[in-house]
Amino acid sequence: MILTLICWVALIAFIGLTVKKFMEYGKLPQHGRQDLYPIPLETDEKFRYGGSYMEEDKWYEKERQHNLKRELIDMLEEMLFIKKLFINQNSFWWLSYSLHLGLYAAIAWSVLVLIGAFLPACFLTGIVTFLTILAGIIAGVLMTVGTIGLLCKRLFVREFKVYTTPQEYFNLVILLATSALGLVNWLGDMQFEFGRNIARAMFTFQPLSNFYDGSVPAVLVLFIIMLAFISIYIPLTKLSHYVGKYYTFHKVIWDNAPNMPGSKVEANIIAAANKPKDPNALKWEAPHMHGPVEAETPVQK
Repeated sequence: MILTLICWVALIAFIGLTVKKFMEYGKLPQHGRQDLYPIPLETDEKFRYGGSYMEEDKWYEKERQHNLKRELIDMLEEMLFIKKLFINQNSFWWLSYSLHLGLYAAIAWSVLVLIGAFLPACFLTGIVTFLTILAGIIAGVLMTVGTIGLLCKRLFVREFKVYTTPQEYFNLVILLATSALGLVNWLGDMQFEFGRNIARAMFTFQPLSNFYDGSVPAVLVLFIIMLAFISIYIPLTKLSHYVGKYYTFHKVIWDNAPNMPGSKVEANIIAAANKPKDPNALKWEAPHMHGPVEAETPVQK
């Protein structure tokens, strides 16, 4: 029963910590506005040449037009294809995209094993099993290739090596270990029955050993522990950038809401200006923030 409980704790922790992260980002003070165009919120005409609603005469008296279709397209391009990385660092895009596509396949695999665990025998059973195998192989191979490639990039390419922290190496190593363990389990269970057994154990609240004649394979136990660890670890680290990306796009890059009297923007600015200074915050300001700085006397030679 311990393995079943570990799976539940990891799942609940992942969801809870992700929600907590969203709430923390949502409570941050007003960001620094930079109004850089083009942004997909603008109408098609203005988006084409990088214009904004502020070009129009008496724009503050007119109803603002939002291009929801273009906003959705831009979001999907970034989520599904990591478009900005492709444009700015094309030579390294395929490594990052391999890892991300592998993660998407892993999510699809998780959904498919859950469906397959409780799907009655019918004509769909074979289709779900085939898709589960396909998604599992894609997830394992692409995540393994992507993490190895990104590790090599950070180890041997100087412009990345100089600012890579130990935690970033650790993040890639645990992702690699998890994907590699998934592939090892698949080699001993080509139908991914272990995934469906985990789902059955969780949602029927049974010990996983009930599905293995009392003895769960050691490599599967190790995989479950790694999967549980990484599920709890991800929302606590920079790997949770899936949360930050929403705010980066919607609340920073695309935010061009006008600061009008009585608006929400004005209220946010006032609240940020009046927020008490945290005495425990990191000191980042320059010396001139505390008053005039005396010029140093030149050293006489």
